[in-house]
Amino acid sequence: MKIRLEKSLAPNRTSQTAVPVIAVLLALVFCGLFLAATGRNPFEVYGAMFSGALGSEYGISETIVKTIPLALCGLGVAVAFRMQIWNIGAEGQFYMGACFATWLPLSFPELPFSAMIPLMMLLAAVGGGFWGLVAGWFKTKWQVSETITTLMMNYIAILWVNYLVYGAWRDPQGLNFPLTAPFPEAAMLPAFGTLRVHYGIFAVLLLAGVLWLMFKSSKWGYETLVIGSNPSAARYAGIDIRKNVLMVMFISGAISGLAGMVEVSGIVGRLQPGISPGYGYTAISVAWLARLHPLAIVMVAFLFAIIHVGGFMIQTMGIPSAAATMLQGAILFFVVGSEILTRYEIKLKAKEEVQND
Repeated sequence: MKIRLEKSLAPNRTSQTAVPVIAVLLALVFCGLFLAATGRNPFEVYGAMFSGALGSEYGISETIVKTIPLALCGLGVAVAFRMQIWNIGAEGQFYMGACFATWLPLSFPELPFSAMIPLMMLLAAVGGGFWGLVAGWFKTKWQVSETITTLMMNYIAILWVNYLVYGAWRDPQGLNFPLTAPFPEAAMLPAFGTLRVHYGIFAVLLLAGVLWLMFKSSKWGYETLVIGSNPSAARYAGIDIRKNVLMVMFISGAISGLAGMVEVSGIVGRLQPGISPGYGYTAISVAWLARLHPLAIVMVAFLFAIIHVGGFMIQTMGIPSAAATMLQGAILFFVVGSEILTRYEIKLKAKEEVQND
């Protein structure tokens, strides 16, 4: 007998749900072995992480705060990944969105809240969308790999923001720190009570619902799926691939840019270096683990936010917060590796059958 893998023509829905869950549990076991090797009790560490992130009102609020930009960036990259356009530039688009949004309160601080917030959101979407569109244009014009261009453009965007906050936009009253002037009250997203959870959560839920409907029911959603799965068939059917690539890259960047605006307007209250701890990069893992499903992206972003916040909590036990990053990486590794079990079936065949095949 010989073991063979055969591609499944009709993937089992039960396995598609169960396999990722088992993969996450295996990742916990895998990281637990590393913790045990360093003399730590894995159950105590994991308990501290989850109780720190979900065991108090403060922990839950901080977890939701981290979920908002993660989910928005995850939704952004999912739009491009669905068409197999590999936008690795959500981090740079996040920064450009924050940069464009910051220009408004610095230039027109007297604007009322009713005009300030919508205009900041619009500018952020334009900034992030433009940054994604540049990479899309290079791809459609000269077939330049969007993976390379979006990745390199991340550094340009981050350093551009640094240039502004260290230079022209530095607050003269900021004691020489690289910060812009604080935003006026009208430029801040309202929060719920005394917590830091802000109204940006509504943007996450609204966009997740809209994208789910568009992916499922709209002509555009169908076209992007066809282009991603079979560009030749899409071209034969008369679908404008160039237009869709540009549109997808703009929308993908615009959503990530909106995440930048939500962060500076909802949490930071000004532009500063390092406004993102890597949301755009982590969002790639979030989108993949959620299988590019908009509603699942919100849930996976919440899981990663739990790990992120829990990573800070375990520092009180003398454990570096990098343990949380290791756990995120292990989860991605095991879930992606388990994809073979959902797309292929394991078959036992006699040697004679194998030779005949």
